[in-house]
Amino acid sequence: MVKYVPLISNRGRVLDLACGSGRHAIWLAKQGYQVDAIDRDAQAVSGMVGMDNINVFTVDLEAGGWPRSDQRYDGIIVSRYLYRPLLHTLAAILNPGGVLIYETFMVGNERHGKPSNPDFLLLPDELLEIYSPLLNIVLFEQGEEKMPRPAVMQRICATKDF
Repeated sequence: MVKYVPLISNRGRVLDLACGSGRHAIWLAKQGYQVDAIDRDAQAVSGMVGMDNINVFTVDLEAGGWPRSDQRYDGIIVSRYLYRPLLHTLAAILNPGGVLIYETFMVGNERHGKPSNPDFLLLPDELLEIYSPLLNIVLFEQGEEKMPRPAVMQRICATKDF
């Protein structure tokens, strides 16, 4: 998905949602993007505190502590996280011209281990069905992957009209 990051406005504001230890946030910040890194695990995000171009927020997304109604983004990155009540919100908080890059596990992944709970597995074509009425689809793919470990994934890259 890194190949789609250049679609995000140069030095734009990017949300890394459920960022964990910040693999994507740190890389984006080093490319000059202004990153809001959000995760519920204070220990996981602690290594990013004080880094240039990164604002760290410790928020339990599923407890309703976010989103901020006043913040909009040029890009949103979500990797390996699913909380369905936020899916439409992500499209709404994109700036015109903004880019959503989203990838996570889907049904079928349970045969490879976790996540196996259906609450955390996308249905076939789910991201496409949610975002195609709201955004312009640049890429959509889903299916079995062997590397870096066996998984069943779904990913989308989409842009918001100006």
